[in-house]
Amino acid sequence: MKVFSVEEANRTLPLVKRIVADIATQHARWRDRIDAYETSVPPQSQSIEVEVQQLAAEMQGYVQELRDLGIEVKDFQLGLVDFPAERDGRPVYLCWKLGERAVEHWHELDTGYAHRQPLVLTPND
Repeated sequence: MKVFSVEEANRTLPLVKRIVADIATQHARWRDRIDAYETSVPPQSQSIEVEVQQLAAEMQGYVQELRDLGIEVKDFQLGLVDFPAERDGRPVYLCWKLGERAVEHWHELDTGYAHRQPLVLTPND
C-alpha cells in the first residue's frame, strides 16, 4: 500500500481532480438514469438499464485509476477521496474533496469525513 506525504498527495491533485470530477459527473448521470429506470416501463426500461450499466462501468474504470495511484474513493457524489498516510508514526488518511484547492485535512482510519481535522504540517510532511 502506498503511503503519501502531504506534498505527494498535493502533487497528484491535478490528475486526481480530473478523475474525481469525471466520477462525480458520471455519478449524477447514473443517479438520474436510475431514477428514470424506476419509473419506466418496458421496452424503455431495457434501454435505460443498458445505460445504467455503461455508466457504472465507466465509474468503476475511474475508481480503478485512483486505486492504481493508491487513492481510495469514499463518496462519488461529494467527490471525496482518501490518501493513505502516516501521522506521528500511525496510519491515517489524508482527506480531499472535489472543489478544495489542496489536501488540507486528515482523519483516523476508523473515522471519516465528519471527523476530519485540519493539517498542521510537521517537519516530515
